[in-house]
Amino acid sequence: MSYQNLQVKSGDGVIRITLDRPPLNVLTIEMMEEMVKAFQWAQTEPGNIVVIDAAGKAFSAGVDVADHTPDKVGLMIDVFDRLFLAMAALEKPIIGLINGAALGGGYEVVLFCDMIVASEKAKFGQPEIKVGVLPPIACYALPRLTTRPLALEILLSGDIFTAAEAKAMGLINQVLPADEFDQGTAKFLQRFTSLSPVVLALTKKAARAGEGKNFAEGLQAIDHIYLKELMQTKDALEGLQAFMEKRPPVWQGE
Repeated sequence: MSYQNLQVKSGDGVIRITLDRPPLNVLTIEMMEEMVKAFQWAQTEPGNIVVIDAAGKAFSAGVDVADHTPDKVGLMIDVFDRLFLAMAALEKPIIGLINGAALGGGYEVVLFCDMIVASEKAKFGQPEIKVGVLPPIACYALPRLTTRPLALEILLSGDIFTAAEAKAMGLINQVLPADEFDQGTAKFLQRFTSLSPVVLALTKKAARAGEGKNFAEGLQAIDHIYLKELMQTKDALEGLQAFMEKRPPVWQGE
């Protein structure tokens, strides 16, 4: 399908969704509907990883304030929730590449990525409290991604923080110099595009299988994935065989 507010492309193991509503990639209801469809498309598109990035000077300044009015807020929350449900349902790892400001709803999109690489000029924050509202997705995600005190400081202050500060809080994987961002992110992505897509997806599934369970229940769920899903794939057998034969594996993606 065609998109008015996004660019999408796929190749070399990377499925890329680029926010393209300049200059600040403000998220409108229409744009979020497109993002839902793009993440659903990514579910079935061949590829190892899903990358979300942005054109323009900001990743996203958040959800359009005009869509918070009483006549629109119900529809806005509905599509907003469906966006994150689509991201949560995606089996492939999602990597956010952030080369500008990610604020409000834009930062909530970042929080739902599995890994995040940021430019040193990137800035993050949940300023909703300063305009009398709250960020629902961040209220769920932040206490699970960092300490409760740090999560509440972000949520209750509305302050903006740098990529270096986000790294110190454990909220992003890597900070790159602004002038080396494209080369650095390409190198970061290559670590995953050279691996088996099916094993990547099952490893992500296993990492999430223990959430909300005690150790015994979580281990049982992970072992089930290992024995009943992973070891039924051609790529798991190929990887083990290639290691024993001292040769590079040839992944089939199944």
